[in-house]
This record gives sequence, structure tokens and C-alpha cells, in this order.
Amino acid sequence: MPFYQKQGQFPHKRHTQFRKENGSLFHEELFGTIGFDGMSSLLYHVHPPTMVKEVGASKSIAPKIAVDKNMKAYRFKGFDVKPTEDYLESRVPVLTNKDCTISLAAPTSTMSTYFYKNAQNDEVVFVHEGSGTLKTQFGDLDFSEGDYLVIPRGMIQQFKFNDSKNRLLIIESGHPIYTPKRYRNWFGQLLEHSPYCERDLRTPKLTQAKDETGDFTIKVKKEGMLHSYIYATHPFDVVGWDGFNYPYAFSIHDFEPITGRVHQPPPVHQTFETKAFVICSFVPRLYDYHPQSIPAPYNHSNIDSDEVLYYVDGDFMSRNNIGRGQITLHPSGIPHGPHPGTYEASIGKKETLELAVMVDTFAPLKITEQALSLDAGDYHKSWIE
Repeated sequence: MPFYQKQGQFPHKRHTQFRKENGSLFHEELFGTIGFDGMSSLLYHVHPPTMVKEVGASKSIAPKIAVDKNMKAYRFKGFDVKPTEDYLESRVPVLTNKDCTISLAAPTSTMSTYFYKNAQNDEVVFVHEGSGTLKTQFGDLDFSEGDYLVIPRGMIQQFKFNDSKNRLLIIESGHPIYTPKRYRNWFGQLLEHSPYCERDLRTPKLTQAKDETGDFTIKVKKEGMLHSYIYATHPFDVVGWDGFNYPYAFSIHDFEPITGRVHQPPPVHQTFETKAFVICSFVPRLYDYHPQSIPAPYNHSNIDSDEVLYYVDGDFMSRNNIGRGQITLHPSGIPHGPHPGTYEASIGKKETLELAVMVDTFAPLKITEQALSLDAGDYHKSWIE
């Protein structure tokens, strides 16, 4: 759960007069979720954030479903996604359901001619390769390889990349994204046994307000459509803000693994949660230390959830023939486990240097047409000895 932040200038009391040097008022905006019940922030703009000059064309960007009711394990070659100059056009949906969409992207160019807003979904952008700055109305947030960028719905954003080599895993969520509930006390503070704490979360730094008028394009995503809005003022004209609702960054390298004498279940890797799915981080860690332990995971049945693994780096100890940027899908209802040879081979090993992101969804995932073009083929047969 994000913690209270305040930056820049704002009045002593909320919803009271806050004036510029020339005597005119700054314009207050409540930026909240779940009606007036969820996390929120108050922002103070130089100009009203409501001045729409034109509503342009809209186009569908909804995922095209190829397999609706899937019951087969898949392996997708994520790095086969071709680099594309534009950030939004580079996003390739791979798996989707009513609660989330998992996409891959390889943008080569900085967003310079428009801004982007997802008006319906929170987004988690995992930076596999690349670095740069995420710019929003809350300020600048620098990122680099291994960062999760948690962007609540409605944030106006621009990605500025440092070079053309970027690989992103993007998870869109129809539900707010939180830190795991079991790691928080009743005040919302992360507890001592949590695998990370507030000190590990990086928040945006407010920059000089953009007091600019003209034509500013914001591309707004909602219900599978991308709408083009032209505003009369620069969206980053904020002089101050405070609250709990803002984008933040967390590095997978700051996740502290939880280990034990015998193999620990996947929930120990949990990093974020929603009502409909969880996101987990597999990081370098010491293996189990019971003298008879088997470090490789035991076979388990995915009865209630689809399991998606995105392989970031290292040698994933329970899988054969897995490369960087690949995605595996293990559907609910079908058992899976370590590949042939990896179960016994793990005995006596002291550590693993694997790095991966896992998404477990409670509703079945549908496979897109784009995903089938990345299919490595016959993964479902890879457990035959």
C-alpha cells in the first residue's frame, strides 16, 4: 500500500483558496479511485485540467482472441516481438481475460508527440531491458532494468527512454494493485517479515510546472478503444500535490527471498496482489537446507488459477530449454511440475540465480492471435521422459 506523500506547493487546508502571485486561483483536482472510498491525491494545477479543445478519432485496440477456452500449456518466444518505434503501437497483447491483459513491448523511441492515459486499468510495467524516465502529472520517476512501475489508472504518462533498446512486460489490471495484505499491519505499514518495505519504493519527483497553452494530445484507453483528446493546456502544470494515489517504482532486485528447510510454496514470492490475480518475483536465493530436501518444486495441480511465468534471466532450475524473454502458460485444471531430469538434478544444489516474474490469474486466460505467432510449439509435451 503506498504511503502518504506531499510535494510542491499546496494550501494548509484542502478545498480552500490557493492563489497565484497575480491573485488568481490555482485549480484543485481530486484524483481518486473506487468512487470516494479508495486511495486518492489532491493536485493543484496552474490551469483547469478540463479544457478539451477537440475529441478526435477513436480506434479499437482490443486483443484479438485466437483460443477462447484454453486447456493446453504453451511457451511463447517473447523476444520475437519486433521492436517498434511508437510506445503504444509496440504493445502486443499475449494473454487476456476479464480482469487483466498481459502484453509485451519493444519500443525504440521516446514519446514526444502525445501523452497516454489508461482510464480503466492500473498498469504494472516491468522493465526487462532499457532505462529512462516515466513522466506524469506527479513528477518524474527514473527507471532501469528490473524495475516494476506501478501506474494507477488515470495517470497521464509519457515514457522517455534513454536509448532504442527496450523490452517491457506490461500487466493491465481491472482492479487496483496493492502490496500483499498479509505483509501489512492494520495501519497499512509493511511488516518486518515482508520481503520488501516502504524504503524500497521510489516515488516521483515533482518538476517545474509546465505553464503552457496550445494543442496537447492525450490518447485515452478505455473499453478496448483508444480515443484521441486535444487539450488546451499542458497536462503537467501541477505546482503541488499530496495523498496516497501516485505512480511508484520497485526493483525486483530489492525483493528479499523467503527460504526454508524444505521447498517453499509460490506465495512466498508474491509481490503485488489484486482481487483477481497476483504478481510474484522469483529472484536469486539459497536453496532449502533440510539434509533430505529436494530444491526443485514438487508437481502441483493448477486447479484454481492459470500460471504465467515470464523468464527474465539466469537458469530457471525446474525448466529445460527456456530462454530470456520467454513466457510459459500452465492452464488451470492441468498438473505441471519440474521438467524431466531437473527434479533429481536439483538435489545437493546450494542456490539458484534465476530471475522471473509470475502472474497467477483466478479466471482462465485467453490466447491472442499475436501470441500464437510467438508459439514455440509442443511445450505441452515437454514433460515426456
